[in-house]
Amino acid sequence: MQNVLFLCTGNSARSLMAEALLRHWSDGMFTAFSAGSHPAGEPHAVALEVLEARDIPIHGLRSKSWDEYANAHAPVMDLVITVCDTVANEVCPVLPGASLRLHWGLPDPASAQGDEAAVREAFSTVCDKLEKRIAQLVTIPFADRDPESIQADLDAIAASDDTVAADVTDEV
Repeated sequence: MQNVLFLCTGNSARSLMAEALLRHWSDGMFTAFSAGSHPAGEPHAVALEVLEARDIPIHGLRSKSWDEYANAHAPVMDLVITVCDTVANEVCPVLPGASLRLHWGLPDPASAQGDEAAVREAFSTVCDKLEKRIAQLVTIPFADRDPESIQADLDAIAASDDTVAADVTDEV
């Protein structure tokens, strides 16, 4: 079983959605966690609504600091995935220790502007992109492979949809 930590800034939308999606789709192959460098304090209501609409369990999701995973008693992470949007000049948190790292730059739907439908669409679009990437992630064979081979597979996932930031930003 692989421990995967999704990191972003507020841990209220992107990383929480990724955590919930991986828990749901991993079939026990992964243990999913999420955290933020500056946690918002609670999950964004629209993020939870989008997950529930897809029948993704949300029980236990909470906004938390990445400090919870940076101490000696925390689970050891096999993979850390940042989902912050460096295009929007967000600072991506860095967690020392994990040998495998990946960046899935996604705009923060919590900062979406517009009416309720536009905001919901921003969350749904980000969730779609996360779900697509997580569907690819769960197919990677981790057992008995060297870290370089696994990292190459992980990098291919990130490269498979380089238009994510532009697509979602245009819609927000």
